[in-house]
Amino acid sequence: MIFISQSGITDLTKEPEWAEWYVEHLRIMCTVDGITSAKRFKTQASGWPPSLAMYSIRSAEVFVDPYYQKIRGMGPWLSLIDKRFYQRNLFEGVEQAGIMAPEVPPGSVLIVTDQSLPELNHPEPAFDGLTFTWLRAVGLDQSTPYRGISVIPQAQALALPTRADVALYASAQPG
Repeated sequence: MIFISQSGITDLTKEPEWAEWYVEHLRIMCTVDGITSAKRFKTQASGWPPSLAMYSIRSAEVFVDPYYQKIRGMGPWLSLIDKRFYQRNLFEGVEQAGIMAPEVPPGSVLIVTDQSLPELNHPEPAFDGLTFTWLRAVGLDQSTPYRGISVIPQAQALALPTRADVALYASAQPG
């Protein structure tokens, strides 16, 4: 399963401190039994949450673990979280429940699209060669029925036309 938390903060002058906090937060989240990966991404796509944290988790049972309950959330940043962008969704793959978050190597970006059905509506020729992994929202906010994700080289992503229903997220983590 994939857990995705999206957010932004209201005071952008605090972004460097938030980014530093997030690195440690992701490290701590990976100490929870059942969370096997955690990575943060950022976008400048209009209308999309600027920050996306993606976690591979064993099952929804992770959310009731007492240790997870103790360390989860935005901690000292809660009062600065921009409520317009705060979304928490639990996804499973349309065809496979055990799907895990993809690796996004250096020089690549994560493409995200939210759709009512597992397909990119009205694809443009530039999107024809892209393969999306379709995720179905099964828990938490369920702010979208389906999310398509794809990992492609950044140069290829920059050549894609701008669409309101597609965002490019680059790694926000050092190294």
